[in-house]
Amino acid sequence: MPFPKDFLWGAATAAYQVEGAWDQDGRTPCIWDVLHPGHVRFDDNGFEACDHYHRFREDVQLMKQMGLKTYRFSISWSRVLPQGVGPVNEKGLEFYRSLVDALVEVGIEPMVTLFHWDLPHCLYEQGGWLNPNIPDWFAEYARVVVDALSDKVRWWMTINEPQCFVGISYVKGEHAPFLDQPSSLLPATRNVLLAHGKAVDVIRSRAKLAPKVGFASTGAVFAPGSREPEQIEAARAVTFSNERQAFSIPWWCDPIYLGRCEPGAAAQMGVTDLFTPEEWEQVSRPLDFIGFNFYQTEGLPVEGSHYPSNAWTGSPITNMDWPITPEGIYWAVRFLHERYGLPVLITENGMANPDFVMLDGQVHDPQRIDYVHRYLLALRTACEEGVPVLGYTYWSLMDNYEWAWGYSRRFGLIHVDYRTQQRTLKDSAYWYRDVIASNGENL
Repeated sequence: MPFPKDFLWGAATAAYQVEGAWDQDGRTPCIWDVLHPGHVRFDDNGFEACDHYHRFREDVQLMKQMGLKTYRFSISWSRVLPQGVGPVNEKGLEFYRSLVDALVEVGIEPMVTLFHWDLPHCLYEQGGWLNPNIPDWFAEYARVVVDALSDKVRWWMTINEPQCFVGISYVKGEHAPFLDQPSSLLPATRNVLLAHGKAVDVIRSRAKLAPKVGFASTGAVFAPGSREPEQIEAARAVTFSNERQAFSIPWWCDPIYLGRCEPGAAAQMGVTDLFTPEEWEQVSRPLDFIGFNFYQTEGLPVEGSHYPSNAWTGSPITNMDWPITPEGIYWAVRFLHERYGLPVLITENGMANPDFVMLDGQVHDPQRIDYVHRYLLALRTACEEGVPVLGYTYWSLMDNYEWAWGYSRRFGLIHVDYRTQQRTLKDSAYWYRDVIASNGENL
């Protein structure tokens, strides 16, 4: 079969984007709760979001109806540890225990991401990811979550997309905490990587079930113009270039998976090395898989073109204005496996589409079906060629709070009416159900 028989078909969300209940049952504000005004479209916030906190049982039943094998979700740090460290909020933990119980009861494998951008505001006031104590704060947080959930959770991701919550947020200032502070890159890089390594140690040492541990990255993947060897090597070279610093793949993944960075990367920050030998050992603890969030491919630059290198005149785009480049998911998993030597789990892939409930009461989204179909065909080719791909996680399970875009972009397989919280399975949800049932043989 083109996809492995135990292929992990799933969908994903993140705590702040879906949970709501921002000030209930002991949860304290995160940076998005406090700092969003003036930075998010229509000043939207995640105070209610999709109300997943109260409606998770209904949502799990919809997942069951879709036939999902896995559900990737993240934990709200400030819901579990309202002060960032110290006293544990048992009501917060109980929500996640109940969610995990509901998933396991219907045969869906829970996948936990410890951090998906929603730093407790109280820790941000102490420097956040720039404070050298945050690796230890993160390890303490990881310990609380692992102790509470690892009797039923096997799949763990420490951190999601530092390219975004450091690069876009601290360096460029477009996401919370909206700093626009390039000098923050060196301390943030060190602290994020050390926090990851310490969390890996916590998971390995304390998990009750044998854990599968990874890290969910993203970054620009460049596709060759042809299968000619020189084209492939040119695409590989630029994919793993550190020229884009925090926004690149190797900036974060080389230290984690290879235990080193290119000398030029350290020199870009004015240092001879990022870590001491002991710190390098901590950062590069062995992992079980490469988590990767993939949406679009970059193309090799075209001389004289006014368009982005991954687009052309009239090229197909999503509602995020992202070019649709399905061949890129093939090159992503191939390049990542060849460089880092581990199996790959697609932890996010999906498209924003202008979906709405139509006169017949249904949500017809043929563009999304076509998009996912194309990407899965390319992923299947990688599997057929022997690239070890563990699974595919669609982003997102449901329409949700899309960060600086607020609620104006819809990625979900499930439509959410934010006025009433009414859920409606889109056509793509039923289509994905059939793909899962056939293990991709009907593509």
